[in-house]
Amino acid sequence: MTHAESTGAAGLDVCPIMPTYGPPSIMFVRGSGTELWDRDGKRYLDLLTGLAVTSLGHCHPAVAEAISEQARTLLHVSNLYATEPQVEVAQTIDRLNGGGGQVFFCNSGAEANEAAIKLARKHGGRGRHVVVSALRSFHGRTLATLHATGQPEKHEIFQPLPEGFRHVPYGDVDELERTLDPSIAGILLEAVQGEGGVNPATKEYFQEVRRICTERGILMMVDEVQTGLARTGEWFGYQHFDVRPDVVSMAKALGNGMPIGAVWAPREIAASFEPGDHATTFGGQPLATSAARAVLRTMEAMDAPSAAQRIGGELMAKLEQTTGVSEVRGMGLLLAAELHDGIDARVAVAKCIAGGLVVNAVTPTAIRFAPPFTLTSEQIDEALGILSTAIAETIAEAGES
Repeated sequence: MTHAESTGAAGLDVCPIMPTYGPPSIMFVRGSGTELWDRDGKRYLDLLTGLAVTSLGHCHPAVAEAISEQARTLLHVSNLYATEPQVEVAQTIDRLNGGGGQVFFCNSGAEANEAAIKLARKHGGRGRHVVVSALRSFHGRTLATLHATGQPEKHEIFQPLPEGFRHVPYGDVDELERTLDPSIAGILLEAVQGEGGVNPATKEYFQEVRRICTERGILMMVDEVQTGLARTGEWFGYQHFDVRPDVVSMAKALGNGMPIGAVWAPREIAASFEPGDHATTFGGQPLATSAARAVLRTMEAMDAPSAAQRIGGELMAKLEQTTGVSEVRGMGLLLAAELHDGIDARVAVAKCIAGGLVVNAVTPTAIRFAPPFTLTSEQIDEALGILSTAIAETIAEAGES
């Protein structure tokens, strides 16, 4: 059987991938900076970056060179031994979180949150194991992180899920305090709820959560998988709120496309883990950490938080002037454009993609933007021209039906 036969006449008709994402409509073959090309040679502007992953743009030269060099040098040793890129990346993550901590490496955001949950349980001790998170949150797809995710509609088909999770409304301090009891080990929150609709926390909320956690001896855990590494205009989203968490999880942008995740905690909390308590074969291996080292060096050299503030501010201002957009929310380069009543975001996004703009409908009424730091003013104008046309066509079609 030829490759064309195995993938269908169009190459995507009979896909050999399990149907967990729905049928793919496009096959991308090349990327550079903010741009992608499909196998027919069509160009797209990527303002989603693989869900906040390729923050430095596609195929960044420093990252590509680091991966290439490391692949010729040392691909893997077990975590019984250290490697140079692993140590440097851990040191940088610690410094960006204020210092005095340690890092556990893994391969994804869900794994980072799994490690955070296990750390909270180990730190809390037997009988103090419950983790409280927010409704509309998203923390991963493993069984534990799925239950930590505050979207009950995603839970039912996988019941029974691991016990020990509670959910409260995002931003509601009173309801949070009412659910607390001696069994609570940690509170897990996002600085901006990404999959929940791009909903930023407030400074007052995070500071109240910090107060509660300190008073009760509960770990304050912040999921920075989508918001971490400068996307919001600070190195980590929680830094907008003048708090210091007890645990921080991260992934996505850390490798700019190379799978890697990490968990940071102050040494006194990290010390709850002992040899044998947690592990992962590929976590922190040289290829992934070499990519992460290049990412972090590049981000620091360019002052990525400032770039996110500047580019995000321009994108937000221009989105607010776009016909059909009623509200823009978010931080830095993680934004959602809420559409006027009656405009289906999913239809508008399909038209955007047909027009050469990659974004996604984060809710039925809102479009998410998570572009790279390579986004230019000219590309913003081009992208919003495509968006305006897509919205206008969506409105016109709705009026005809």
